[in-house]
Amino acid sequence: MSWFDESLHLEGEGKGYAQRFKVTRELYREKTEFQDLVIFENPAFGRVMALDGVIQTTEKDEHFYHEMMVHVAVLAHGSAKNVLIIGGGDGGILRETLKHPNVNPTMVELDRSVVDMSKKYMPSLSDGAFDDPRTELIITDGIKFMADTDRSFDVIIVDSTDPIGPGEVLFTDAFYRDCHRCLSDGGVLVTQNGVPSFQPDEITTTYQRLNPIFKDVRFIVVPVPTYVGGFMTLGWASDNAGLKDKKVEATSLACRYYNADIHKACFALPEYIRELMHD
Repeated sequence: MSWFDESLHLEGEGKGYAQRFKVTRELYREKTEFQDLVIFENPAFGRVMALDGVIQTTEKDEHFYHEMMVHVAVLAHGSAKNVLIIGGGDGGILRETLKHPNVNPTMVELDRSVVDMSKKYMPSLSDGAFDDPRTELIITDGIKFMADTDRSFDVIIVDSTDPIGPGEVLFTDAFYRDCHRCLSDGGVLVTQNGVPSFQPDEITTTYQRLNPIFKDVRFIVVPVPTYVGGFMTLGWASDNAGLKDKKVEATSLACRYYNADIHKACFALPEYIRELMHD
C-alpha cells in the first residue's frame, strides 16, 4: 500500500495545500517522450491518471467536465458538424462528442502513450470512441496542427493539462489566434481553465489574451471533486455573443451531470470569478 501525493497547489503565493490518494494498485508508470504518466487504482475514485504528478482524470468524476466541455458548446451552436479536440488523450471528450450523431470529431493528441494506456487501463472513459468510424485521430503537436491547418471547425475544445510542461503552449496568444482563424462563422472555443480559488491568474491571463481576439469572452463553471478548490472554470470564446443565451430544451443525451438546467446555470458566475475578468 502506498500513496500518491499531488502537490499542484502546494507551492506559491496563497497556496500551501496538497491532496493525496491511496494507491491500492499501480497499473502503469512510464516516462514518455513528453511527460510522466501514472495510472493507479484508488478505493474512492477507481482508476486514476496523473501526468507530471498532477491528477488528470478519474473513473469516478470524469463525467463532470467531459460532459460540460462538449455539450454546452455543441448544443449552443445548434448545427455543429465538425468538432476539433486538442488534447483529451483519455478519450472522455471524444466519447461525449460522439453522442451527437451529426458531429464528426477530429482529435489531435501529442502523446500516443496517453491514448494507448487509457484504452488499455481506463477503457470506460473512451467507451469505444477511438474505434468509431467518425473519429479522426491525429498524433501530433496541437500547436503545430493549429498553425498549419487550413480546415474549419464549428467547435474547438482544448482539453489541455495545466499551463505547465507540455500544456503551457496551449494558453498563448498565438494559439488562440490560430483557433479563431480556424473557427467557422458562429463557432465557439472551449478551454480547460483551472480552479480559480488556487489558480486565479489563469482566469485573468486567459481573459486578457482572448478578449482582443473574440467578440464574446466568458467562463462557465463546473464542480469536479478531484480538481479541489471549488468550481473549475472552462473558457468560452466566440464571435457570436448570442450563443450563451440560447435556450436548450431537455435532451435525450445520456449524461450524469449535464442537463438543460445546468446548461443555463453554468454561465452564472460567482463574484470572485467575475472580479478576475479584467484587462
